[in-house]
Amino acid sequence: MLCAAGIMTLPLAQSATAQNLIRDAELEHSLTELARPILNAAGLSPSRVKIIVLSDRSLNAFIIDTRHIFIHSGLITRMEDPSMLQAVIAHEAAHIANGHISRRLANMRSSRTAAGFGLLLSAFVAAAGSPEAASGIAAGSVGTSQRVLFAHTRGEESSADQSGARFMANAGVNPEAMVRVLDLLHGQEVLSVGRQDPYARTHPLSSERRRQVRGYAAAYGGNSDITPTAQYWFDRARAKLSAFTGNSRETLRRLRRTRGNDVTETVILQRAIAFHRQANTRKALENVNALINARPNDPYYHELKGQILLESREATRAVQSYRRAAQILPDQPLILAGYGRALLAADTQSSLREAKRVLERSYSHDPRQPRMLRDLAVVYSKTGNPGMASLVTAERYALAGNTGNAEIHARRAADQLPRGSQGWNRAQDMLRSAN
Repeated sequence: MLCAAGIMTLPLAQSATAQNLIRDAELEHSLTELARPILNAAGLSPSRVKIIVLSDRSLNAFIIDTRHIFIHSGLITRMEDPSMLQAVIAHEAAHIANGHISRRLANMRSSRTAAGFGLLLSAFVAAAGSPEAASGIAAGSVGTSQRVLFAHTRGEESSADQSGARFMANAGVNPEAMVRVLDLLHGQEVLSVGRQDPYARTHPLSSERRRQVRGYAAAYGGNSDITPTAQYWFDRARAKLSAFTGNSRETLRRLRRTRGNDVTETVILQRAIAFHRQANTRKALENVNALINARPNDPYYHELKGQILLESREATRAVQSYRRAAQILPDQPLILAGYGRALLAADTQSSLREAKRVLERSYSHDPRQPRMLRDLAVVYSKTGNPGMASLVTAERYALAGNTGNAEIHARRAADQLPRGSQGWNRAQDMLRSAN
């Protein structure tokens, strides 16, 4: 886990080249707000297509199925305004809407080559509770097989560019931003493979493509203004990512130069994160309290305060902050997971009972959180339910692609849980999928 403002990273692959998945309630909400108009214009459901961030400084975005768009954190922090990030989303949404991935997915699922990849956190591409949850969709490796899977043809790129520009225009976003994204990436194809950003290997970049995109932008054109909502959530997403992925000393050095009206909400947010990473809890809390005073009903700032307090070993105070965040957003699984973690850290009989209830609720909304599963296993163990502790431990191992340990713990759960109970049936499902 990266100890920064509730952002956690999870291993995607069992290799030295594994990438990390960033889970954070505020970040996911920000990207959902930015993606919503684009996905609607593409005829895709914003509730079904999720934007997933990988902790990687390189510039890339890709799809591996029809329900997830993956974007590297480095690409997000390099975008100059929300319309550029929306251009990336529009292009990848076009690959989904135009059916470019479906044939390759069908071929991959019928082939044994998927076994050669690192496992992408399987719960993100499988339905909750599916017996296939331990298998996942192939990703994570940077070898030739992955590039074959991810790489689009020049024809597909042209189709996605044209459709993406149309989606942007229909959503009221200026398609010219797509030109600026390609200008940023210009020059990658002339570099050796080892020096290229992954985007150049998965999305062919050429002068002809850039010329065509300029034509699409001119055809669909317009001078649409960036909406205040898009700008706000883009600023928060980029500020949070840069504050926890960048050098905290450099962040604070840069922010010290801000004065007067330049001290914006996102500057205060970055200060809170940077001071927290420097273990300066007093100043971190000063800044997060300023954010809460300005926006008392913002759940993500209460969550951030809870994270700071919890990681500063002030569990009781952290519980209060997380509780407030959960009151504002009672069904947000990541906030509930943090709340449960704080209650577990408080470690009293009453807090353990409450932690069990909260973590079970988090599980019901999103069972695909390895750290939440670990905390829930501890709670079950501390409250005298070793069978359920083994079951959720098995599920956690399955999400990490460790099918051997998953099977071991699933057998323990099946032996300990009442035959025919919901937990016993879940253990049986896992055992069947392992065979």
